This record gives sequence, structure tokens and C-alpha cells, in this order.
Amino acid sequence: MKRVIPFLLILLNTTLLNAQERYREIITDEVSVQTLTYASKDGENLDLDIYLPEFDSETERATLIYVHGGGFQNGQRNSEDIQEFCTELSKYGYVVASVSYRLTRKDKPGGFGCNCPANEKINTFYAAMEDLQDATFFLIENRFEFGINPQKIIIAGSSAGAETVLNTAYQPPYCYGLDSGPVSYAGVVSMAGAIPDTTVVYNESAIPSLLFHGTDDNLVPYASAPHHYCPEESPGYLLLHGSHTIAQKLDRLGVPYWLHTTCGAGHEIANKPMKEYFEVITDFCYTYVIKGETESRKTIVAGKQDLANYQPYNFCEE
Repeated sequence: MKRVIPFLLILLNTTLLNAQERYREIITDEVSVQTLTYASKDGENLDLDIYLPEFDSETERATLIYVHGGGFQNGQRNSEDIQEFCTELSKYGYVVASVSYRLTRKDKPGGFGCNCPANEKINTFYAAMEDLQDATFFLIENRFEFGINPQKIIIAGSSAGAETVLNTAYQPPYCYGLDSGPVSYAGVVSMAGAIPDTTVVYNESAIPSLLFHGTDDNLVPYASAPHHYCPEESPGYLLLHGSHTIAQKLDRLGVPYWLHTTCGAGHEIANKPMKEYFEVITDFCYTYVIKGETESRKTIVAGKQDLANYQPYNFCEE
């Protein structure tokens, strides 16, 4: 009997794989996890956890790389909610990687707020971008081992992680020496993120984007405003362009996006989508990355926007 049970388990999972549509539905109940070092910098090993759907013989799978938040000071790649998110997504047939990166503002005076000089904020973005690009390169180098399609890599992040993925996503294609040609990210999922410069978003760099944000986010602006709403005279004054502004730019370029706005919500939107809007994420990945949908969407979750404190424009009644 000990030999029969594993065989039946494999048979049941194989049947499930054959019956369900990959990326749209769950294709397996079993996911394996490995922890690997993708780079070593400043005396620190940078690790990633890779989640692989079991009983799956597909050799070129779409992949999602997740970057955690924490103000570039804290946070971890393997918190309970991130493990749950990565596991559930991998059941749909994705390879999923959750990455660590250099927390360059850890224990630094001023943290990542208004007392952190603007140039140091920019350098922080660049360091995290470099780490994400290195993690991507590591996965592409090992694509045969993990069954990864380099042309179908999605990046996703929350808060500081969202700033990291947005800044990384809108880069021109990079040549990894692949027969399939230069690689652009296939899509980006931002949960309360922003970028300091919209000129990086242009025809050759823009990609399908899912943008979650609350209109009353007092840390990362929903539209265009100073980071943390810092006063202009403070060292940390830095104009950032959030989800609404990015969506406007993508709209002008004719590149598909899904702007998911929660009226009156603050920075808590950085963490909510992984659970509350998980189906939106899977829908976006399937519809825009796998199937190539080109029509943009806007979702507005009802709530009361505080016009006095955040913006003199009512985004929720467009």
C-alpha cells in the first residue's frame, strides 16, 4: 500500500494538470520551494525563494518575481503573507520567485522620509533596481532548470517593492544573449508604487501594467506629488509620479494598463491586493501577459476621498 498512494497522488495531479487551463485556473495542489543565492554584495548574500508547481512537465513557464516592501529599511521576502501569495500563484502554473534585496536605508538617519536627502532616495531606487535585474539574470541563466520562459517574466511589488518594480519595468529591452532576442519584462504589478521620472516610459519601454493605489496615500502619491508629501524646503523633497499619472502616460502611448483605484484608501493598499484582489492579479497576468489583451481597464472601489489633504481634484468622480 505504501507504493500505491504516491502513484495515485501523481495520477490525480496529472489528471488535474490536463483538465485545467494553465494560468487561468489552479493546475496543481502541490508546490515546492527552494532558497537560492542569486548574488553577493557588500558582504551580504542576496537570496530568493523559488516556488515551482509540482507534477508539471512544462519547460517554458511564465514567471512572476515578487519584491517586498518596508521602506528600504526592513521587510523580508518570506513573511507569511508573501509565502501564501507565492504558493497560491504557483498553483496556477507560474514559476514564482520572492527576492531579497539590499536594504540601503536600514539603520540610516532619516530613514526614507523627509530627512533623507533626495539624491540618497534616488540612489536607493537604483540599488534595488540593480538587485532585481541581477535576480532576473540569475533566473534566466537557470531557465532550463526551472522551466522559465524569459519572454514571459512579470515583476510585482508592494510599497518600496512597488517603487523598485516600476523603476525596473520601464527600461528598454536588455540583451541576455538569447536566441529569442532581447528581453523586456512582460508585465508589472505595482501595489502603491511611483516613479520619479515619467520620461522613462516611452514606446520602447512601456509594458502592460496593473496599478493598485489609494487616492489618499500619504507616503507614495496616487498622482504626482512629493514623496511622503515632504515640504519643498526639506532635504527629502522629491516629486514622484504614482499610479494615476503612470496610467495617463501609458494611455497616451496606447499601452494597456489596469488602474485599480480605492477611493479614500491610504498606504495600506500596498499589502491588500495579494489577498483581497488576488483574482485581479491572476486575471491581469492571464489576460494581458499570456493572452495579449490590449484594451485598458479602470476599476474604482467606492470610498470618500479627502480632497483637503491630498489632491484638489476628485479622482473618484472621473
